[in-house]
Amino acid sequence: MIYFDHAATTPVRSEVLEAMLPFFSEKFGNASSVYKLAQVNKKALDDARAKVATILGAQPNEIYFTSGGTEANNWALKGMAEALRKQGNHLITTKIEHHAVLRTCQYLEKQGFEVTYLDVDENGLITPEQVEKALKKETILISIMYANNEIGTIMPVAEIGKIARTHGVIFHTDAVQAVGQLPIDVNRDQIDLLSLSGHKFYGPKGTGALYVRRGLPLPSLLHGGGQERGRRGGTENVPGIVGLATALELAYQDLDIKTAKIQALRDYMIDGIYQRIPHCRLNGDRTQRLPNNVNFSFAFVEGESLLLLLDLEGIAASSGSACTSGSLDPSHVLLALGLPHELAHGSLRLTLGENNTREEVDLLLEKLPLFVQRMRDMSPLYEDYLKQNS
Repeated sequence: MIYFDHAATTPVRSEVLEAMLPFFSEKFGNASSVYKLAQVNKKALDDARAKVATILGAQPNEIYFTSGGTEANNWALKGMAEALRKQGNHLITTKIEHHAVLRTCQYLEKQGFEVTYLDVDENGLITPEQVEKALKKETILISIMYANNEIGTIMPVAEIGKIARTHGVIFHTDAVQAVGQLPIDVNRDQIDLLSLSGHKFYGPKGTGALYVRRGLPLPSLLHGGGQERGRRGGTENVPGIVGLATALELAYQDLDIKTAKIQALRDYMIDGIYQRIPHCRLNGDRTQRLPNNVNFSFAFVEGESLLLLLDLEGIAASSGSACTSGSLDPSHVLLALGLPHELAHGSLRLTLGENNTREEVDLLLEKLPLFVQRMRDMSPLYEDYLKQNS
């Protein structure tokens, strides 16, 4: 199988699995207990926390482990909304956030909060000026993703962080797609809360973390036995946390070299699709883009059928977010760019990983034009288009 869906999930690295395995067997102790077996696990947690903090430019006591990005996003938004409700009830986000943010915002609206959903331009970008203009005296939280999971557009996070800090507003970013691909520094970008997920950078599923700037009054989302310094109840997932930290550390080793390789493949794929397939549109900004992301819409084509044809050739891809793959609705991200429904339905997301090769991209570039043309040959809309333009 040729795997072009790394934005959905990544395989666990062999080194990560090797680091995790002892904590399923001989190092099985509960990190909250006091005897020696347990303290081995407590040290593993401390080491993992320090590794994550170093990579993010944070302090170890600002890192809280979660079950993934969705929990981290829910915790950041619900927690800060609850903590700051007496100061205001207004939040700012964008129309192209992951559903873990959008649906949390919708939940908060039902609790009496007001949310401003910023429009994006045709490439999925917002401007810092939009954020500043949306601020009110009641604004307590800005939540804007670092990079979009579908179209790969990278937001002006540092500028937004500066605006938030200047106006005394808390700034959260969903960095699930960015961590492991881009250099992250929470102090440089003036980020107050940051969400990440282990399975996006070759770590295990069911693992994540939330960076919380020291001093923020973030209440617990999960109440229990006082783990995670009293902020997240529940026995710690030591194997998963060790795996997450190991994967993150490996992701940032020789990051520049890996990024250059993947970005070159990305650009080769984009150019190849443009050259071989007419009536297509690259979704997302051409340059302010994650190094591994390719997202196209093809006119007169249905994206789900295209995925099935690719799958029959052993090529795994996506039509958008893996979290909404069962939905028949067009992508909310593509609609926010201004695409009509029929073009949004013809989308294909191809996301590269460290082990993809030029030969695999060449095979895609050989097969994809054939499949697109096959589907267009069956489309009455395409037939009408040809008649009108003959």
